[in-house]
Amino acid sequence: MAKEKQERTPQILATQEHGPAVVINRRASDRLRAGHLWVYRSDVTALVPPQGAEEPAAGSLVTVADGRGIPLGSGLYSSASQIAVRMVSTEPQLGREAYLRDVHSRIKAALALRKEIAPESATNNSHRLIFAEADGLPGIIVDRYNDLVIVQLLTQGTAQADLRAVLGETLREDLGAAVKMIVERPDPKIRELEELALPPAEPLYGGTAAEPVTIFTMNGMRFHYDASAGQKTGAFLDQRVNYAAAAEHAHGVALDVCTYQGGFALHLARNCERVTGVDVSRAALEVADRNLALNSGLHATVDWIEADAFELLREYDATGQRFDTIVLDPPAFAKSKRAVDGALRGYKEMNLRAMKMLQSGGTLVTCSCSHHVGREEFLGVVAAAASDARRRVQVLEVRGAAPDHPEIVTLPETAYLKCIICRVS
Repeated sequence: MAKEKQERTPQILATQEHGPAVVINRRASDRLRAGHLWVYRSDVTALVPPQGAEEPAAGSLVTVADGRGIPLGSGLYSSASQIAVRMVSTEPQLGREAYLRDVHSRIKAALALRKEIAPESATNNSHRLIFAEADGLPGIIVDRYNDLVIVQLLTQGTAQADLRAVLGETLREDLGAAVKMIVERPDPKIRELEELALPPAEPLYGGTAAEPVTIFTMNGMRFHYDASAGQKTGAFLDQRVNYAAAAEHAHGVALDVCTYQGGFALHLARNCERVTGVDVSRAALEVADRNLALNSGLHATVDWIEADAFELLREYDATGQRFDTIVLDPPAFAKSKRAVDGALRGYKEMNLRAMKMLQSGGTLVTCSCSHHVGREEFLGVVAAAASDARRRVQVLEVRGAAPDHPEIVTLPETAYLKCIICRVS
């Protein structure tokens, strides 16, 4: 390794004119040339800092080069994350001003796409506006909930004042009076991994007096939103079209496992006779109950149970509880590659017990949001559960995230959400 660095570093320094660079191994080079956008720290063979420094600055733009010194483009460097570089351009030696110009144009392109594929309407005024790498904007997530826009800046290179300014100004230009506030909401886990400080307390737009709360509409249903509470940016907009699809197949007595704030449960209540939503979080269920109150006139009787999903499913299975429709929408079981085996066991147990509890002809809607578990792997888990349960399971639909969460074919991590709708006999 030391000899390789000695041989390669002069070439890179000459190419980069003493600018910061990251040298990567052949495996990573091949991956980038195939269209992937991440460089893992384990694939870095050398760091070439600017003159007078020990390594590239946290969050700086670096040129990425292969072992021969051939530049592959520019990316945002993280001094802390296992994803050492997120590529932002095929041009080497990209400067910060040029990068911010690219950010501005890519934000405009992302917003234009959403107007085409997920336009605002009386029945839907909540969408993902920017989806990080899927929109060419690594480290940037933007969601809209009615008149609130929620921003997450997830990397050292994006959680900076100059980018906040570009993002806030561009969003205001495009969205206009329809938005009363733009708020940055940090992700505590990501902030810790990236060694990021807390963002400024004041909103990117909208003043400090107004509360970051609203009521938004999804598939004609109304939901409470509070930017200071809940998971992710506050709701699961990626399931929007899956909520509606599940409701079309749902019937009879339904169970929604890991209901969170009632997304699937309230959609099922349009067609079912009775719906029970289960979640381990009392705070989430309290919001679910408030959401239920917003949607009067639903066909079903709805109730909530605070419980651990696995424990409740075991109890229901043991006592012979039966349902016509079951939804499984657990949190990500595999947050790393090391966790995949345990995640697959968890998915199998959950699906196995659900299949045993379904009436013949029942509907199973089973989801996974673990990007480390691929579609085929997840389908294999469902098949294994069906075999052990001795049930005939017909796959009616295999779905992903809503269109405002587009997938990039060369970046499988963007295809993280799986939603399989089945008929169980």
